[in-house]
Amino acid sequence: MLNRIILIGRLTQDPEMKYTNTGKAVVNFTLAVDRPFTQRGKEKETDFIRIVAWDKLAELTAQYLHKGRLAAVEGRLQLRQYEDKEGRKVSIAEVIADNVRFLDKGAESERSDTSSSGYTGTQSGRAVEPERSAGFPRYNDDPFADDGHTIDIADDDLPF
Repeated sequence: MLNRIILIGRLTQDPEMKYTNTGKAVVNFTLAVDRPFTQRGKEKETDFIRIVAWDKLAELTAQYLHKGRLAAVEGRLQLRQYEDKEGRKVSIAEVIADNVRFLDKGAESERSDTSSSGYTGTQSGRAVEPERSAGFPRYNDDPFADDGHTIDIADDDLPF
């Protein structure tokens, strides 16, 4: 069985940071992701997907991501239900983030020595510490990382 999701989109608002009663950091934000197709005569459709990150990844996300920033999120889909104040059952679908990659430069990166375009983290309880390379942080276990090698693909190898 497999439950993996990779999304690229823009934040619709600043991440909302909270702490549990036990002091565990959790951040919530919504990612606007365009659908890859449109119907003739209609505007492009967008899905607004709720994202949740925990621990060090939550802290890094709250610190470096802001409304409008482009981000890639890798995680798993979680469906849950709860009862609201009126006693109605509410169902929520959300992505629990394992990795978050900041894909564009924010205003703070233009003013500082450290670029925020590549910060990422993992859900595994440890933060992925950056290694400095050519002025940008590099990460282990990052599925969105550029390893610096070009991919040589002939036109005959492409399925389209």
